[in-house]
Amino acid sequence: MPRRDAVSHRALSIFAALAATLAIFLTPRAASAQSFDYYILALSWSPSWCADKGDARGSEQCTPGANPGFVVHGLWPAQADGSSPTECGPQGRNPTRMALDTAAQVFPSIGLARYQWRKHGTCSGLDPQSYFSAVKQARSIVNIPPPLVAPDRTLQTNPLSVERAFSDANPGLRADMIQVSCRRDTLTEVRLCIGRDLKSFVTCPAIQRSDCRARDISIPAGR
Repeated sequence: MPRRDAVSHRALSIFAALAATLAIFLTPRAASAQSFDYYILALSWSPSWCADKGDARGSEQCTPGANPGFVVHGLWPAQADGSSPTECGPQGRNPTRMALDTAAQVFPSIGLARYQWRKHGTCSGLDPQSYFSAVKQARSIVNIPPPLVAPDRTLQTNPLSVERAFSDANPGLRADMIQVSCRRDTLTEVRLCIGRDLKSFVTCPAIQRSDCRARDISIPAGR
């Protein structure tokens, strides 16, 4: 009988060790928080998103006059290869009302702010309040080119011209620090790479692999 108990105890110990090892491999997300090289600030062209998805959803973002041009899509911790870690946890840290008040100052909707916190903010190593403050700080260093603030007519241009307009409006911003995205020859988003100190733009050539390849693009009028 003692021998059987010893065998059972040994088996339980081995099982516990295996379970602990498996848990390490299955939950690497928390360990990845803060292990990134820079931020990507994604600015969505609101009229394009509303025409594509937002209007059908009845999104508050698409209310006439609410967001006539670029809006914050998200602030994403990113690696040197252009990849962005996601859903790093802990998922239990829900944004407080104070944090959401900060988010409301930069995001077009609280729903988007909550989603961006869960998907990307949890990989920043910051708490919700600090993350939304970081989004606000990142947005504050970007100047939108005057022609793209709230155009009252659809513009016809090309991706390179959009890049140059942003570079002209933001001293220190070069072509290897920005990405222009499009869908069906329509501008959808501009992404800018910002240092972890949230004070300046940084090089990030890897994200240009998914740059807009259209020869010419349209920029729908602001709403």
